[in-house]
Amino acid sequence: MFLKNISLHNYRNYRELELATPHMVNVFLGPNAQGKTNLLEAIFVLALSKSHRTSKDKELIGWESDSARIAGEAEKRYGTMKLELMFSSQGKRAKLNGLEQRKLSDFIGSVNVVMFAPEDLEIVKGTPGVRRRFLDMEIGQVQPSYLHTLQQYGKVLQQRNNFLKASGHGGVDANMLDVWNMQLADLGVKIMKKRKHFIHKLQGYAYQIHQGITNGSELLSIQYHPSFDTDLEQDEAVLFEQFMIKLSQVRDQELRRGMTLAGPHRDDLAFFINGKEAQIYGSQGQQRTTALSLKLAEIELIHKEIGEYPLLLLDDVLSELDQNRQTQLIETFQSKVQTFITTTGLESVNMSKLHDAGIYHVKEGRVTTQSN
Repeated sequence: MFLKNISLHNYRNYRELELATPHMVNVFLGPNAQGKTNLLEAIFVLALSKSHRTSKDKELIGWESDSARIAGEAEKRYGTMKLELMFSSQGKRAKLNGLEQRKLSDFIGSVNVVMFAPEDLEIVKGTPGVRRRFLDMEIGQVQPSYLHTLQQYGKVLQQRNNFLKASGHGGVDANMLDVWNMQLADLGVKIMKKRKHFIHKLQGYAYQIHQGITNGSELLSIQYHPSFDTDLEQDEAVLFEQFMIKLSQVRDQELRRGMTLAGPHRDDLAFFINGKEAQIYGSQGQQRTTALSLKLAEIELIHKEIGEYPLLLLDDVLSELDQNRQTQLIETFQSKVQTFITTTGLESVNMSKLHDAGIYHVKEGRVTTQSN
């Protein structure tokens, strides 16, 4: 897939932008706080309808504006697709080829992206919430129906938590709690199964890639840790019963605390290098290599799932990588993955390794093309 152009209106610090992106590698050059990351974020939002930096859509709207718009044209193997997202106080609207989409899940996945930024190190060493967000966003790209299930689960979880808080101050309506339990378990099992399946596939790619980066000296493995012990190879009916049993076991504790203590909202991932947990025992370099391996594995997994390579967004990361890691990264995307790179200086990018590269200068929300 190939992003031919992008246009922004009142998006962050961009009042108006019409930008053609005809190159396989597009390098956005300029000092910090000029809008380079905002531009990559806009491409990410166009793919996933949400930002990787904030959960508040209103922050995407430019100063003293009441709405924002992102649009782009992507070339895919079956033709050109026009995408448009509009943000306002009334919410967001999405269009594909001029037709408004009733559900965002029908829009997401039209363009696929892999973002690699310095904060991705948190996938390895950060909180479980960061790893769950990573999982959900990546699965959602290749299986948009997963996001719908996740959204339903979130609503049930919130309503069940409200019920637990209210019941903690008085009598418990056992029948009502059973209704919430069944809904939570039904949706939760579907999410857990899809997460397990995704991680199994990701592990296969990440293992090989990590071996290549480390010249065979390190073996990477990924483990999925559900919130309660279970064998996710079992069918959904068995898992549903186990989920219900777990909820009955923690019922008294949940009523005391007023919150749901079992379910995919409490899942986690663990990464192991040569059998040792990278989060605890890995060096900063090993953690960074693990994050890089995950991102490169995502590229191959998305290609396998949808038959096309995603767009690759590299936000100020090449300067963070040593020569070996940078070369591995460039060789992975070179000539097959359209890539967008931000950097404060070209000295941090091995330009001799890049083919068909366009350089753009970014200053105060304006982008100019460097002439050859």
